[in-house]
Amino acid sequence: MTAVIDQPVERSKSAKSVRPPGRWAAPPRPTWEEEPSRAGLAGKGLVLTLACFAILFPLWIVLVTSLSSRKTIDEAGGLVMVPKGITFIAYRELLSGGQVTRAAVISVLITVVGTAFSMTVSVLCAYGLSRIGSLGHRWILMMMLATMFFSAGLIPTYLLVQSLGLTDSYLALILPSALSVFNILVLRGFFMGISQELIDSARIDGAGDFRILWVIVMPLSRAVLAVITLFYAVGYWSAWFNASLYLNDQDMMPLQNVMIQLVQKQEAPVGLGQAIKTGELSGLAVQMAVMVMALLPVAVLSPFVQRHFKKGMLTGAVKG
Repeated sequence: MTAVIDQPVERSKSAKSVRPPGRWAAPPRPTWEEEPSRAGLAGKGLVLTLACFAILFPLWIVLVTSLSSRKTIDEAGGLVMVPKGITFIAYRELLSGGQVTRAAVISVLITVVGTAFSMTVSVLCAYGLSRIGSLGHRWILMMMLATMFFSAGLIPTYLLVQSLGLTDSYLALILPSALSVFNILVLRGFFMGISQELIDSARIDGAGDFRILWVIVMPLSRAVLAVITLFYAVGYWSAWFNASLYLNDQDMMPLQNVMIQLVQKQEAPVGLGQAIKTGELSGLAVQMAVMVMALLPVAVLSPFVQRHFKKGMLTGAVKG
């Protein structure tokens, strides 16, 4: 009888200790996870619209001015906002084989060769540093990190380039900026996130490090490779300081340096001086056309790599 009486008491205690799930209050969500109100959505849309306008409006002015005739530019008193009488004379003169054409070809070659060299060295370095237990990887990593905080300075770098005989050479535009420690760290972090079981299974099948890198690691790292390639390409395409420092021959100058001479120093490119003097071509239209040529490759390539930024850049940076 005692056992029969005690059993309901135990059940009642257990029943009191267990509450239905509906009675538990849900923890409050953070503010950024709350559903935005209509006013908030309207505010965000307005801010994004203004930001896009602030970015696109100057580009529109540059493009329209580069496509305007001298008469339209004189009537507008300078920069043109509303297109009238579109003409491609500025681009035709710039691409007719003069200094700007040669500078554009030089910039393209430097960008392609420099990006390929930088990506090759960066991928090999990042893969070696991502393999725990590789020879001296900790010390090499620490020395590379030190270069992000301490630099020898401009004068020692110039003396080193000069002592190596790289002045007045296109190698001076590639080798001093061939490596970026930040890009290597992003690649290393992404490589470390690849499953170790895949690499171990490839080693069991007899694959070496280079085959593992080429067949397994690189196909799985397309996102981060695309992002880092864009970083290097934009860096080489936009670089102008090394050329002004190490090159003395004006015929070797890339496009960015020609644009600086044209915009800041008001020097007409070789072959265009006569067209500007005769009034056939406006100097302002030439300046804007060179700007468009300098911005066009980056504007064309960026949308194709944009979708890889979240997966490649953020994942590689966090996992490092």
